[in-house]
Amino acid sequence: MSAISVIASQLDAQANELLRQRLPGHRVIDLAPEQFNAERADVLIVRPVNVRGRRVDEAPRGWPWSLRWVQLVSSGIDFYPDWLFQGPPVTSGKGSNAEQVAEFALAAIFSAAKQLPNIWVKDDDWTFSPLQPVRGKTLGILGLGSIGRALAAKATALGLRVIALGRPGQALEAGVPVQAVADIHQLFAESDHLVLAAPLTAQTRGVIDRQVLASAKPGLHLVNIARGGLLDQQALVEALEAGRIGRATLDVTEPEPLPAGHPLYRDPRVFISPHTCAISTEGIRGFAEDFADNFQRYHQGQPLRNLVDHQRGY
Repeated sequence: MSAISVIASQLDAQANELLRQRLPGHRVIDLAPEQFNAERADVLIVRPVNVRGRRVDEAPRGWPWSLRWVQLVSSGIDFYPDWLFQGPPVTSGKGSNAEQVAEFALAAIFSAAKQLPNIWVKDDDWTFSPLQPVRGKTLGILGLGSIGRALAAKATALGLRVIALGRPGQALEAGVPVQAVADIHQLFAESDHLVLAAPLTAQTRGVIDRQVLASAKPGLHLVNIARGGLLDQQALVEALEAGRIGRATLDVTEPEPLPAGHPLYRDPRVFISPHTCAISTEGIRGFAEDFADNFQRYHQGQPLRNLVDHQRGY
């Protein structure tokens, strides 16, 4: 391996300048998000490719050139074409924005409990509404990756009871303050607020279906900060109409964006944000630090962290 590496990056100019500061002596090439001309690079940093109706299903000519490592910006791999994984090792951005995403989920929970922003007044017509406590409520978490673990720690500190369901066979890590449940139906039946934080894979696509939603504790607040494909959206519409689900906070949908006139836009109990919970003023700094750490491992011939298993789906 040459002493000087060339990194082709689809990050913005400010982020690439931060990488240059963190990795002096190496070259960072700026690429536009739709560009893949990394023929002279050792490492490629890639933004999500197949998003908002855009698809790149054919690999560029000569792929993967002389690349030795591909770094994804996001933690999930479902927005990337299959050909991207048919080459050098691929690592994800897992964990870089976990704290910010966990904070967003908590903000959604507080917004529901404290009726924000509806409680703010703009005139002298004051009415009093009883607000729900957060402390003592049960938070369910589907998925115990970096986001699920960060959320569990924060929620426990706030006095919530936290229950969780990880992937099959996943043992609870020491120090993660959650109670394991037997299955997804128990998770829905006991939760006051339930956060979806699982990766989208062939096994998890559509896992939140009519049967699962029928198990929900009446009035459940469902928060999806993972992937829209986890959730049967028509089943959600029906569960809202039936009163089984009391509120839904969706940072992700399928497709993105939802088409104009979709019933989830019209329901006043549904709050949709434009897949933004992982975007933070500090997020790129965390990504750059994690990448720089992994880059040192790469140059020292050590195993890379956050290696993606394409067959597994994350």
